[in-house]
Amino acid sequence: MSPRKAELPVADPAADPDRARLQQLGYKQELKRGLSLLSNFAFSFSIISVLAGVTTTYNTGLRYGGPASMTLGWLVVAAFNGCVALSMAEICSAYPTSGGLYYWSAKLAGEDWAPLASWVTGWFNIVGQWACTTSADFSLAQFVQVIVLLSTGGANGGGYMASKYVVLAIYCAILILHGLINSLSIQWLAWFGQFGAFWNLAGVFALTILIPAVAKERATVEFVFTHCYTDNGVGIHSKVYALAIGLLTSQYSLLGYDTSAHMSEETKNAAWSGPMGIVVSVALSSVFGWVYLVSLTSIVTNIPALLDPSNDAGGNAIAQALHAAFRTRFGSGAGGIVCLAAMAVAIFLCGTASVTSNSRMGYAFSRDGAMPFSRFWYRVNKQEVPFNVVWLSVSVAFVMALTVRLSISP
Repeated sequence: MSPRKAELPVADPAADPDRARLQQLGYKQELKRGLSLLSNFAFSFSIISVLAGVTTTYNTGLRYGGPASMTLGWLVVAAFNGCVALSMAEICSAYPTSGGLYYWSAKLAGEDWAPLASWVTGWFNIVGQWACTTSADFSLAQFVQVIVLLSTGGANGGGYMASKYVVLAIYCAILILHGLINSLSIQWLAWFGQFGAFWNLAGVFALTILIPAVAKERATVEFVFTHCYTDNGVGIHSKVYALAIGLLTSQYSLLGYDTSAHMSEETKNAAWSGPMGIVVSVALSSVFGWVYLVSLTSIVTNIPALLDPSNDAGGNAIAQALHAAFRTRFGSGAGGIVCLAAMAVAIFLCGTASVTSNSRMGYAFSRDGAMPFSRFWYRVNKQEVPFNVVWLSVSVAFVMALTVRLSISP
């Protein structure tokens, strides 16, 4: 498989440089160019979403390595991610297409290896994006379950604990909403992307101030940056190994910035806006994410209690920490539930951007004939949206979660 080359009339570079450059790369302009630099950045920033990433994986970081694996590990991961982002941005400036990584692989591998390199990269990319959508939306479904549990009295107070089938139904509803949103025109999608970026920035700013201010008990600076937790309950006592696993919290949070590349065929001045979207989204997410993570970890004083499945939040460390902090300060955990709801909105907007990125990648991949039934997936509707592949992304994400969730006992 190699990128398809189309025989196209050459556009005037002076009149429409983006269209002309896309034709030089072998493709016809079929998606509407309605995104600005801000909108392109917003999509990547929304899908990185440190509020979503840290919130959904905090238990993992806390269990494996504890505060040190997250607060210091974040800096390590951010440094390496910064190098990757700069490299990707440079390549994106040369090849601004929705195909992104797999198209770049074909160009960089040379003629002999281009088919294999692009095919392997493309399938790893698209399957990873399906998994990303699955992870974000299923995590949101579980998070909604925790919010409902705490709102109805908590696990110890007889609160409502949803069954796996109810959680699956919530997950299905979230996916359908994301499919409907991504069936809208690019102007509406741009609004959701910008709202997602604003929500993450505002949310991080507000929670960074609010969380330490509310807590009556705070961890020491030494604890936040140096404490390594190894009593994880699964027999992993090596600090090095535990710290390595704990890095998943940081790495999971700082991903998805290839979205700026996948949106490049809908972005004005793509050769500049796409790369800038990658670099700026990673830079801001690295800074704001670390500040948020440190703030959140500052109220962690009893790790075993936060990870205990029998606590009010059913073992969700962030939910339990916030609920307990507000209850201790004000006699009610309602404030903590409001904070959790704000995090849930961020996860929802992250899932929206994930489906958007996934659909553009699928559109480009099918355009090059690399997917089964490519002619069906490679279609755009009257709003110039790849409608069919949007719903393919949603459907595959549902099946991915279905195979795992139904194998778990109630």
